[in-house]
Amino acid sequence: MRTTTRLLTGSALAVAAAGLLCAPAYAGDTDGLAVFPSSVVPGGQVSVSTAACGDGSTAAAGDASAVGAGAFTLAPGTQDGDATGQFRVPSSAQPGTYEIAATCAEGGRRVTGDLVVTLTSQRQPAVVHPRGSVKTGVGGALGPDPVQTAAGVAALAVAAAGGTWLLHRRARGDGI
Repeated sequence: MRTTTRLLTGSALAVAAAGLLCAPAYAGDTDGLAVFPSSVVPGGQVSVSTAACGDGSTAAAGDASAVGAGAFTLAPGTQDGDATGQFRVPSSAQPGTYEIAATCAEGGRRVTGDLVVTLTSQRQPAVVHPRGSVKTGVGGALGPDPVQTAAGVAALAVAAAGGTWLLHRRARGDGI
């Protein structure tokens, strides 16, 4: 009983200590800049939003110069507390991860979000359907040569007929 109590107490203390050690990892900026889509091809439209600027009645200045799009404005959004804006990624943008920033008009708070520029769109992955036969080395029932298929069927028929005839003779007692 004492061993079980010690084990449970020790486990509870270990879990509590791990929770205390990991808590600061999540205590970062929860009101960051949301970038949608987070991955885009050059020439694509990007929307950003943030709730970091207060009640949403004020605008914010956006900065996408890292990707080459320049400045844009975040206006009060339709949802309570959100400021939203849009910009277009230049068609000359190179693949990579870029920091997009917004500075609140009141208070000057700066929030950031990441944008990934890729050369291929990840919205609709290419669906590949299998075609052809499987190369197993055994062959198939319907091979590419109908003459070989017919010869194989004939050989199986002869073997089945011969086996039936031999079993019938053995059952009658004629021997082999």
